[in-house]
Amino acid sequence: MTHIIPTPEALLRRYIRAKDENRPHLMARTFAPDARLQMHLQTETIAFPAESIGVDAIADTLVRDFGRQYDNVYTFYVTGRRPLAHTETFACPWLVGMTEKATGSVRVGCGRYEWTIDAQRACVTALTITITHMSVLPATCAESMFAWLTSLGYPWTPPQAIFAHAPADEAFAPVLDALRAACEPVGAIPA
Repeated sequence: MTHIIPTPEALLRRYIRAKDENRPHLMARTFAPDARLQMHLQTETIAFPAESIGVDAIADTLVRDFGRQYDNVYTFYVTGRRPLAHTETFACPWLVGMTEKATGSVRVGCGRYEWTIDAQRACVTALTITITHMSVLPATCAESMFAWLTSLGYPWTPPQAIFAHAPADEAFAPVLDALRAACEPVGAIPA
């Protein structure tokens, strides 16, 4: 049997599957055993530990603990480019939408991913996640949020698609404004 070495793009896609689909076993095929996760929260509407060291701790933080609280998760890399085969670092804005299991409320947020990849070992050695904004919206916003998110390319989508298909509901304006600001360094997004 031939062993195929995953590309950086495949590793990032596997991370999304692990997190969004609540599959912690995929984290061990994504992160190095001694990988480091740092979380920078610029909002008080969601909580995570500031740091997790080791793939098991990362899987607990980003999959197991996260999956106990949220479902219907859609996370997007907001970029028109994907990491190349020998990429060692990759950064881009992200968008997430999900529902809270306990209340049915909608959460929609954005921030920035900063990846460090060991292409030789085919694994992620470090990830910094910045959460810039997280809106908590009533359950009545779920239908318009999921119509929007399911219309996008998954998990890679260009910023223009996000803004072109965004709900007209003013409840989504704060996250769209925060995402627009996050996307400006990688190419201006029209208001």
